This record gives sequence, C-alpha cells and structure tokens, in this order.
Amino acid sequence: MVLKYSVEITPNKASILSKILSVTVRSIQKDAEEKKASFNPRPYFRLFINWLYDLTTTDGHHDSSNFQVLTAFANAFHMLQPLRVPAWSFAWLELVSHRSFMPKLLMCNSQKGWPFFQRLLVALLKFMEPYLRNAELPEAMDLLYKGTMRVLLVLLHDFPEFLCDYHFSFCDVIPSSCIQMRNVILSAFPRNMRLPDPSTPNLKIDLLAEISIAPRIMSDVDGALKSKQLKTEVDEYLKRPEGSSFLSDLNQKLLLPQNEASVAGTRYNVPLINSLVFYVGIQAVQQLQLNKANPSASVQQINHISPMDIFQIGTATDIFRSLITSLDTEGRYLLLNAIANQLRYPNSHTHYYSFITLYLFSEATQEITQEQITRVLLERLIVNRPHPWGLLITFIELIKNPRYNFWSRSFTHCAPEIEKLFESVARSCGAKVVDEGISVQDGSH
Repeated sequence: MVLKYSVEITPNKASILSKILSVTVRSIQKDAEEKKASFNPRPYFRLFINWLYDLTTTDGHHDSSNFQVLTAFANAFHMLQPLRVPAWSFAWLELVSHRSFMPKLLMCNSQKGWPFFQRLLVALLKFMEPYLRNAELPEAMDLLYKGTMRVLLVLLHDFPEFLCDYHFSFCDVIPSSCIQMRNVILSAFPRNMRLPDPSTPNLKIDLLAEISIAPRIMSDVDGALKSKQLKTEVDEYLKRPEGSSFLSDLNQKLLLPQNEASVAGTRYNVPLINSLVFYVGIQAVQQLQLNKANPSASVQQINHISPMDIFQIGTATDIFRSLITSLDTEGRYLLLNAIANQLRYPNSHTHYYSFITLYLFSEATQEITQEQITRVLLERLIVNRPHPWGLLITFIELIKNPRYNFWSRSFTHCAPEIEKLFESVARSCGAKVVDEGISVQDGSH
C-alpha cells in the first residue's frame, strides 16, 4: 500500500520493491523446481499483473517513477526467463508483452527502457533457438513460437525503431532456418520514413536522400570479435593488408571447437561470422563516406566511376571475396545470411550490402556460389510477408539487370518446378514474365 499510493518512488521505496520482487522470484524458482510438471504459474502471474496495474501510472509527469518500477520488474523477469524456469515460459511471455509493461517500458524516460526489453527478448529467442533450429516444434513450443511472432508483429507496428536499432542482436540468436521471424525484424523501418516502391521502373536507389545516412545501431556489433581476440587483427588488416596472413588464417578462426559444434548444430561460430561481416561493412561504409567528403583529385575521379566500382575500393571487399571463395558450402551459406541480414530499409548499410551481394554474384567463378546467393535471397522471399525493402531491391536488380545474366544460369531452369518458382517470385517482385523468360529493364544500380 505504501508503494501503491506513493506519488514518487524514493530510493528507499525502490529498494523495498526490489526486495519484494526478489523474494517472489526465489519463491517461483523453488516452487517450479520442486513441483516440476505440476507447477501452477497462475497465482504468481495474477500477483505480477496486479502489481503492474497498481504501481505504474499513465501520468507522464511521473515518468521517472514509472521507469524505476518497470526496470525493477524487468530485472525480475530476467531472473525468471524461460532458460531458468521453463515451466514459467507462457506466463512469462504474457507478462513481458502485457500492455501494463511492454509499451510503458518502451515509451518511458526517453527510450532508456529499450535495453531492458531487448535483454528480455534476446533471452526468449535463446530459449527457443534449439527448437527453431531443428524445425521440429513440440506443441508447447509451437504455441510459444506463435506468441513470440505476435509480440514481434506488435513491435513492428508500434515500435519499429526498437527493432531497427537492435536488429543485429536479435538476428544473432535466430537460427538461419527461422526465416519469417527474421524477416519481421528486418522489415522494420522508422515511422517517419516512406519507403519507395521497389518495383518502380529504373529506380535509382543511390539517389535517395536516406541512402547515404547510416542507421542507428544499439547492438554490440564487435562483441564476438573481441571475445575471440579477433577485432585487433581485423583492424590491422583493414589498415595494412600488404603481407598479412589474416585472410589465410581466417577460415580456421571461424570454426567452433568440436565439443561446442555438436551443441550448436554447426561447425561454425555463427555470432562471430555475423559480427565480422557487419563490423567490416560498417568500417567500409565509414571509409567510403570519408573518401566522398575529402575533396582530393583522386576522390573526384572516384565520383565519376560507377557505384559498383566505388564499393570495390578497399580491403573490406577482399575479405568478402576471399571468404566466399574459400569457405565450404555451409560456411558460405552462413556468410551470405549474415550479409542478407543487413538488407533492410534505405540507409548506407543496406546500400553497401546490396552492392556486395551483387558484386559477389557477378564475380563468382563457380555457379554453385551464384546458386547459393540466389537461394539465400529467394528463401526469404517465398515466405509470407513482410519482406525487407533492401532484400526486394537486391533481388529485383539481380533478375532485371543484364549485367548479371541471371536467367541464363542453369539453376534457374534445372526443373519445371524451380522454373515456375522463379517466375512466380519474379512476378511478385514486379518483373514482367514473357515466353522467353523475364523482360529486362535498365539496371537501377
């Protein structure tokens, strides 16, 4: 009652609330451990709901008080995450997505609540990852997946900037086989932005005002590189590539130890690949923007060559080209997925990774590489909407621009079913299908 009718939450009252929540958390953990399958989460769920109703307010004047209360609950929910108390999973998901918690935490105190909710969402995705990876969901996990998708769709509609800013950390814990969930996250774009229609004839994306602006990234992009002591080596290679053995040693460093590989279901350290791809791309984009800002004669020459050639400048492209050539099929697929994860709304990162995708396709010496690039793009397009804008732009450019000779590749007509699939996706992307194949318009890049 003292907490409920307090106008301001003082440090002493905040401490009381934290102690109450801490005792409740321990009670739930003990109850779930002792009762196992007979554990009943309903009384605890009702208790938390009543507290959230009583202790939070819609009055904007008490934003700081709300923030203290909501973060105390966020910390309690983190202690009760599904990985620690699996029997509490459904009640937990309903609590963290409840209208008295999620929207209030995301709206209060100038987005300071965002890291708290990001931590909760990552915890949920980590719990689901082993089940999603195998694509064989028990009934309970199937229900949890559907509930998670609904939460993500609410976030996509009401808080798209939250998904934009933390897309990297979410994609890091979503397995590559879970395509639609990842598409929902990558389809988010700021509410003040209007997306150009990807199927617009001769759309010049390099002339869009937003395409030169770097997106805000609140995830820890280089965390995996630092944990494996690889960031310094990457930085050194980007500055001085001559005589370096970095590329020849890189493939081995991307592999997991055998005991970890059996648990992860892959030989590769996927978070490390994601971190490497995104970090290298960010450095390349920053260097390109510095070059454009530098009014030197060499840069003026750069401004007169094609955008594709501009993106080939720099050692970042050498890293991608080396990896796409030297990795095996599994590693190449994970690399291409990491690149495709950056094909989002119009921004400088989407622009760069779109060109990298198309460059790797055009420069590939083996058709299997081009087939894998197509597969990564196509499997993200054949699932239900939404589809990321950058993904659509890249695929449309690939199938329309004669530079890539897409429809002459053998894998596009290796079987009637495959041919029909390509034609269907091409139609949905705005390409016009004719008897001889797909009509080609001038490339947009």
